Amino acid sequence: MMDRAWQAVIAVALGAAMPIGAAAQTTPLPRLERVGDKHLLQVDGRPFLMLGAQANNSSNYPDVLPQVWPMMARLHANTLEIPVAWEQVEPTEGQFDFSYLQALVDGARARNLRVVLLWFATWKNTGPSYAPTWVKTDTARFPRMQTAEGTAHYVLSPHGRNTLEADKRAFVAMMTWLRDNDPDHTVIMVQPQNEVGAYGQKRDRSAEADRLFAGAVPAELAASTGRNGSWTQVFGPLADNAFNSWYTARYIDEIAAAGQAVLDLPMFCNAALGDPFARPGEGGGASGGPDTPVIDVWKAAAPHIDFVAPDIYLTDPKQVMEVLRLYARPDNALHVPEIGNSAAFARYLWPTLGHGAIGFAPFGMDETGYSNYPLGARELDEATVEAFAAPYRLFAPMAGAWAKVAANNLSWGTAKGADGEPQSQQMGRWTVRVTYDEWQFGSRDSPWLKSDPTPTEGQPVGGAVAVQTGPDTFLLAAAHARLSIGLTDPQRGENGTMLKVEEGTLQPDGSFAVRRVWNGDQTDYGLNFTRQPVLLRVTMGTYQ
Repeated sequence: MMDRAWQAVIAVALGAAMPIGAAAQTTPLPRLERVGDKHLLQVDGRPFLMLGAQANNSSNYPDVLPQVWPMMARLHANTLEIPVAWEQVEPTEGQFDFSYLQALVDGARARNLRVVLLWFATWKNTGPSYAPTWVKTDTARFPRMQTAEGTAHYVLSPHGRNTLEADKRAFVAMMTWLRDNDPDHTVIMVQPQNEVGAYGQKRDRSAEADRLFAGAVPAELAASTGRNGSWTQVFGPLADNAFNSWYTARYIDEIAAAGQAVLDLPMFCNAALGDPFARPGEGGGASGGPDTPVIDVWKAAAPHIDFVAPDIYLTDPKQVMEVLRLYARPDNALHVPEIGNSAAFARYLWPTLGHGAIGFAPFGMDETGYSNYPLGARELDEATVEAFAAPYRLFAPMAGAWAKVAANNLSWGTAKGADGEPQSQQMGRWTVRVTYDEWQFGSRDSPWLKSDPTPTEGQPVGGAVAVQTGPDTFLLAAAHARLSIGLTDPQRGENGTMLKVEEGTLQPDGSFAVRRVWNGDQTDYGLNFTRQPVLLRVTMGTYQ
């Protein structure tokens, strides 16, 4: 972070009316806390799980917010992710307008919602569409990347110092406004830029970029990789991508550091993903963004970025599960800031929670009528909204307690795969097993109780999460799934059994409040979860 001297310089440059720190904060700053190999988001000094929703890109205006708020209520969401555009706050160079932010913060605060701001500036989906006109039209002052043929590429170059300084000035002005006008921290987090990188070519081919690429990798990167040499020597077929990632991340890190010097909110960057199973340099995605092959480059280049995050529109469940695994690192909090809003994507909340994530947010959730089909839903009909709202409804009253319990205990989650086959995970001496497409009574393979296929047969719905809170105690939640728990390696004559199954919720201190006890038909054929998820506490035991 910047020291106090630099904070004073920034304040003077902006013509701030009060010195740094004069606007006393009434609540603690939101912060990320590492808990073992997981992470916990603290808001108001308490654990917080972002049950989020991201509005459409052009919903960031006061007159459109009335079409955003009702969807948040329908979803039972507690966090709105929404853009603030550089062109919106600085349409004329040096003249700032934050009236939209005032309407946004006021509206969210009145509804007891938190906000994650998405700064659309130099890059949004790699392009400069949200930069002011005075930036877009002055390519001499704000250069684009160059192609190998010497023509202008559509992406603003990460090597453009004038662009960085202009973007940074606007970003600091926004953070200063938040510091002075949002003392309760309705805004809990900021994403500087959006889906950065480039399509069509992997890096800038200007003379300056070629000169840097021909040289050695920077000392900080060499130290983190343990390898010295040229970009090609160190990264091989990933060299162009790693090079663009380094300089893009350094660009954003400088902007983030300047903003955090004014108001030290957590900040993250999101990735337009390629295939996580592809060979280096061949996965697709935006070259230069924090995609899976270059997470380590971003970690070395951008120490002021608290974590990097995946925007998930992949349709192969195996790819999605691998992406979640790769981003859930001891040095990286897992958050899914964008995921498709068709009902099929809702099932990925369960494995996301299983990794101890700090948040999850389907994209395009408002009532403006826009649809990004085929990436998302054709329309937000009741069934589609309910696919996300049902689990949110369960977790909303206990979101903070769940975040704390999941961060401090062994957890696992899964989603129905393309084949619909059972899935399992060993947890201590027990194995949790999840099956799909079962009725609540009986078994599909029963020789004496035949039944019709379930309505979910072949449908992309279903998932589960389990937290082991003690050697023989579990918290389970799921939708469209059957769960069972058995001994992984029973000793001679040893049998596992459910001693008690309790339905309930978590209290703010993490204790379990019982609503009722399941038994008989509700437990004879495993623990069957319908489209309305519930939370169970299961106590296991053995007998001989």
